[in-house]
Amino acid sequence: MQKMMKPPSNSSFPSFLRVKPRLSSYLFTLLSFILFAAILYGHDFVFIFRPHLYSNEHTAQTLFFSTPVDVRSPPTEENKTVLTKTKREEEEQECDVFSGRWVRDELTRPLYEESECPYIQPQLTCQEHGRPEKEYQRWRWQPHGCNLPTFNARLMLEKLRGKRMIFIGDSLNRSQYVSLICLLHQIIPENAKSMETFDSLTVFTAKEYNATIEFYWAPFLLESNSDNAVIHRVTDRIVRKGSINTHGRHWKGADIVVFNTYLWWITGSKMKILLGSFNDKVKEIIDMPTEDAYRMAMKSMLRWVRLNMDSNKTRVFFTSMSPSHAKSIEWGGEAGGNCYNETTTIDDPTYWGSDSKKSIMQVIGEVFRKSKVPITFLNITQLSNYRKDAHTSIYKKQWNPLTPEQLANPASYADCVHWCLPGLPDTWNELLFVKLFYP
Repeated sequence: MQKMMKPPSNSSFPSFLRVKPRLSSYLFTLLSFILFAAILYGHDFVFIFRPHLYSNEHTAQTLFFSTPVDVRSPPTEENKTVLTKTKREEEEQECDVFSGRWVRDELTRPLYEESECPYIQPQLTCQEHGRPEKEYQRWRWQPHGCNLPTFNARLMLEKLRGKRMIFIGDSLNRSQYVSLICLLHQIIPENAKSMETFDSLTVFTAKEYNATIEFYWAPFLLESNSDNAVIHRVTDRIVRKGSINTHGRHWKGADIVVFNTYLWWITGSKMKILLGSFNDKVKEIIDMPTEDAYRMAMKSMLRWVRLNMDSNKTRVFFTSMSPSHAKSIEWGGEAGGNCYNETTTIDDPTYWGSDSKKSIMQVIGEVFRKSKVPITFLNITQLSNYRKDAHTSIYKKQWNPLTPEQLANPASYADCVHWCLPGLPDTWNELLFVKLFYP
């Protein structure tokens, strides 16, 4: 049984739909028809006129299917009937698309082949760099009590027609960005697409759709000493307070925005916060607990969105932390191990790795609850925590020669932070697709 949200009350209809006295018979008939349609399709009708009502995580309810609906082509009349609400469904709780389990699927996974997407960075091409199996590619996310609609590349591109979409954040957000390009590019003719990089900004253009999908490197969102998109590994990370406009001026005018920031805040110690400017001869730097520094960044992000984005025209998303798997003892493995040589998922539904700090999730919840800024929260952390098998591990480009000691102990240089493509980030985009089309 599909699970639907309750239609909004008639009081939420725009004022021009309210019947006024002394109307002509033609206008009365027209308005009566519109009101009839509004009652019959309450959710869709209100979403057309007030989409921002459904973009805030705290007020948004998500529409899902209990039986698979193939959306590789635009919705048909048959598909539309699946969206019709019943009285029983009105009483049921909506499906939480982020709560579920991983199931093997050799029919529809992977969604593309690694060799078919030239945009994947060598840090993520696990097959090219010797991974001996493809089991990590054959898992599909299955929410409890509902199914995800099929990712529809053509529908997504139509949604992007004449628009600008931008991912903003760190390398994990960049992998989701590249995954989306891989999901879309195959239906675009070779001479109708391009990708260019300008410092911190990478731009993929779908020329026939007059659309761009972009990635902007800003691992803290705020200005920092790690903002160089190529050379950003520094021993002492410093973040400048109140500096989001340094990067934010490059984000203005976007129609769809996907933020993330987490990994770079986790230093094992307090964060260094610059109170003045990086140009000051004498810099005033204070130490701040990680949670307080992260809260500062979240508030800055939401304030920037409120001041610079039109909620009637722009959809804004925030992706939660991407987990790492550096301690195999946490999932029942041997001490001293990590994601290296892992080829199966974690079955324990309560598993939560220590690298995913719950205190940061609490900060996100606190800040978002107090904010009226319409933003959709993509909670990918728990479902990604189960995927110890999906990391790049040792199967990636190594920028420096490996030492004999490293070669003798592969776990010592395994990357348990980033993910192979195709792989887990494709699921993140399936969830983004759902939230974008079925808010």
